[in-house]
Amino acid sequence: MTHEPLATAVRDAGARMLARYAAGSRPSGLPELLANLRDNDTAVAEVLRPALSAIRPEARWLDDEHGSGPLDPGEFWLIDPVGGNVNAVHGMPDWNVGVSLVRDGRPVLAALYFPVLDELFTAAEGGGAFLNGAPLRVSAKTSLDGALAGTGQAQPGHDAEFFARMGKSFTAMSAAALYVRISVPVSHQLAQVAAGRMDLHWQLDNVRSHAAGVLLVQEAGGVVTDLDGKPWDLTSESYLAAAPGVHAAALEVLTA
Repeated sequence: MTHEPLATAVRDAGARMLARYAAGSRPSGLPELLANLRDNDTAVAEVLRPALSAIRPEARWLDDEHGSGPLDPGEFWLIDPVGGNVNAVHGMPDWNVGVSLVRDGRPVLAALYFPVLDELFTAAEGGGAFLNGAPLRVSAKTSLDGALAGTGQAQPGHDAEFFARMGKSFTAMSAAALYVRISVPVSHQLAQVAAGRMDLHWQLDNVRSHAAGVLLVQEAGGVVTDLDGKPWDLTSESYLAAAPGVHAAALEVLTA
């Protein structure tokens, strides 16, 4: 499969969302915030659903961006209509439209579009990763002391134990890397790792919608494993996506 039909679909969906986006947006409270989140997701899905159905009519549709766990055999379109939706609702520019095609639990095609910057990241299994058509390659760094690292929170509603683990991992990585950011959307950070702008990203929680970003990193030459060092899988509970030269050292930091 080629990138072009999927690229067109996410660009069209991004244009729809960009028309809704306002840098001056400031929701007055939680009810307005939640309503805006739902409206944004709906607007983007209305563009993506028919476009993706035309590309792969046999692929099922799944737009639960917080969903996790295994999928049935066959093909699925995994959709995160507005990654970083909460940022968009508050007038911040770091949000995207994300899509991956997963076949038998394995991502085979991905697109992440950053409408505000007009940056389109694409990848196909075995075909490389690209930014606006130019090939991507992960960082060539070999030491954590100069590394830019990141993490985030994929799912809402975690308990105190999870946040304690997250804080511990941030503290450990902050002592080893040059700089550590905690932000959403996670897909934004994975795209930056694929582009070599960041050197590693780790997650203590993994959701299926991260598949697009994971494929980008893999196809750009990065290494993605769970925190036990086993190859990443759609059902992995956690993962580390990193440039090859820093992956082993980062994994050691996170599991010490």
